[in-house]
Amino acid sequence: MRVQAKICGISTPAAVAAALGGGSAWLGFVLFPKSPRNVSPELAASLGAPVPGSVGKVAVLVDPDDDLVGRAVSAGMTVLQLHGHETAERVAALRQRHGLEIWKAVPVRTRADLGHAAQYRGVADRILYDAKTPDGAALPGGMGLRFDWRLLTGFDHPLPWGLSGGLDADSVAEAVDITGAGLIDVSSGVESAPGVKDVDKIAAFLQATGRL
Repeated sequence: MRVQAKICGISTPAAVAAALGGGSAWLGFVLFPKSPRNVSPELAASLGAPVPGSVGKVAVLVDPDDDLVGRAVSAGMTVLQLHGHETAERVAALRQRHGLEIWKAVPVRTRADLGHAAQYRGVADRILYDAKTPDGAALPGGMGLRFDWRLLTGFDHPLPWGLSGGLDADSVAEAVDITGAGLIDVSSGVESAPGVKDVDKIAAFLQATGRL
């Protein structure tokens, strides 16, 4: 099984070049003002201009209104990743309206949290299991937290899925070994500071993923 990687929270041309050079399958652009990785749809469009059609461009959105979703689509994003409290009905409506692939993040702290993925069967294209952030946290992800990956052992996934949260070049092999994930999503694990991508860490992460 070849493990695919998504470098998320990209905000500079250098990070785009590093992700593409290392063979990332997806590039993620965060369109959420509270995030240190936030970019405007217009900047996302500019950063995504050199990305070939074989590489996905993911708009990471948190309970977005219709205007922001429309701007993300107009910016050339090919995937909508919903990281808020979007209901199955909202996900279905966005998928029908825009015709794009949709990923739904499911925050995980306990085995019971995995059950929330089932409500998106038939309306989302992929589930992204991410570590649940502390109550009251300003961000729903991207905080370098990881959950107990053993919770995924034997779980009957309702949809294709990926793994996020607390990953870096040193932990990705362990994560895949425990969970069997075919998609690995990294953000803070390839940064030198919150929102500041490190091209050497991106390269190291993608090299580690490429060996899996």
